[in-house]
Order: sequence, then structure tokens, then C-alpha cells
Amino acid sequence: MKNNCKTIVISDVHLGTKGSKSKELVRFLKQYHCENLILNGDIIDGWQLKKSGQWKRKHTRFFTCILKMIENEGTKVTYLRGNHDDFLDQILPFTMGNLTIKREMIYESFGKKFLIVHGDIFDSVTRQFKWIAKLGDVGYTFLLWLNRQYNFRRMKKGLPYFSLSQAIKGKVKQAIKYIDDYEEQLSTMAKYRECDGIICGHIHQPAIKEIDGISYLNSGDWVESLTALIEDFNGEWSLVYYSETQKAENKQKESKPLKSKSIETNGLFGPVELNPKTEIG
Repeated sequence: MKNNCKTIVISDVHLGTKGSKSKELVRFLKQYHCENLILNGDIIDGWQLKKSGQWKRKHTRFFTCILKMIENEGTKVTYLRGNHDDFLDQILPFTMGNLTIKREMIYESFGKKFLIVHGDIFDSVTRQFKWIAKLGDVGYTFLLWLNRQYNFRRMKKGLPYFSLSQAIKGKVKQAIKYIDDYEEQLSTMAKYRECDGIICGHIHQPAIKEIDGISYLNSGDWVESLTALIEDFNGEWSLVYYSETQKAENKQKESKPLKSKSIETNGLFGPVELNPKTEIG
């Protein structure tokens, strides 16, 4: 049995890169039935595909999953363009059936209004100095490679996954200041647009918080954090980690015969406390 919810927001899948966790994302989405699915930017990594990235069958399976959600469940899918999938500018705006592709959107639910954007438009480095942003992308790609090597050795020792890149970013004061400034800029923009909240991605930092009376929600990413934002039918938003859904899935398998394919993930709509020491994966 699938879990029902009103809206799911995911971002920063970076299909076409080695670090993309598309298999995990497909498993995650198959556990839910939602009315709205919002793909909030950087779903396809056009930057990497132009260089050394590779498009694999598992990346295609993600879009196959999305099409099945549209066809079989009537899910309304909105794909918002990010900076890594800026090639979409050539067709914006685009609508076909239950699929819409555009730059940003206003989402209204239960009397509240949210501005939903990827977030790169408020990043002065990405917006004004694209070559610097791409240079930083090279460094980040190396960091993800190092992260994979590090966790391969941890796995051989029986140790849990540890996001080395997240830990490094969390310890750099300048990075922390950048994140704080980013969150404040987005919240200010939401207030200017007369919205109650802002939903974004881009910086790979999942969060749900209040900033000067504005609800700030960041869906994180599917490279390191493996997180999604979920709205239930009471209008409450939660930040859900893929590792939590896996724990629930494994528990269900242990309590039922192996031939059973049903997945229960009850209790995932409660608030998730953000903690730098939270184990991912």
C-alpha cells in the first residue's frame, strides 16, 4: 500500500553524474501516491553531460517512473528549471497534459502561498559569474569522488555512510555565511512577493525553518542528503530522509513473508529535526 500525500518536492538529482542517487529516488517515489510532484531544478545535470557525464539506463528509469505517475495516478508534475539544467530555457514555458516546465511557480495550499524556485537566480556567483560557478562545480565533483572513495572504505569496515562533503561544508565559516545569506535573501524575496513561504533547493542543504516570519523550506538533494519535502492533507510540511523510508521498508519485510511486496512507511509525516550528525543512507 502506498502512502498518500498532497505534494512532494524534490530537487538537485543531477542525473548524468556518478553521484546521482536515481535508483534510490525511484524506490522512494514508488512508496507514495501524490497529487502534485514538483521537480525543483537541477534534475538533469547539463553541465556535467557536456563534459564527462554519462546518461545511464537508471537515469532514464527515473523519467519512466514520472510518466507512470502521470498516466496511472493522475499526478500533476511541474519541472522548474535550475542552473545545471538551464538548457530548458530553449523551450520555456512548456505544458503538455499534466506536465509543465517553467522557471518558477506560486503554490497555494490551505490558505498559504509559497514561492517555489530552484534558488540559483538569487545566487550572485551563479548568475553573474557563470565561469566561476563552473569552476566551483569542478571542485565539488572532485569532493563527491573523494566522498565515494571514503565511504567505500567505510562500507568494507561495516561502518555507516558518512557525507564527507556535507561535513566539510558545515565546518567552513564562509560556506555557513553563504548559506545564511542565501536563506535570508530568498525569504526576503518571498515576503516581497507577498508569499507566506519559500520552497527552494540549489545549495544541497535540507531545511525547514522560520526566517523573519517567512517559512523557509529547502528540499535538499539526491546526491548527498537524499531528502524530499512532503505536504500532507492538512497542509503540514515535513522533511523526509530516504534512509528513514528504507528503515520502515526493511522493518516491514522482516514482519512479512518474503513474497510480500507491500511497503508501509507510516509515521513519516512528523517533523524531522535537522542535525549535522544525522546519518544519511
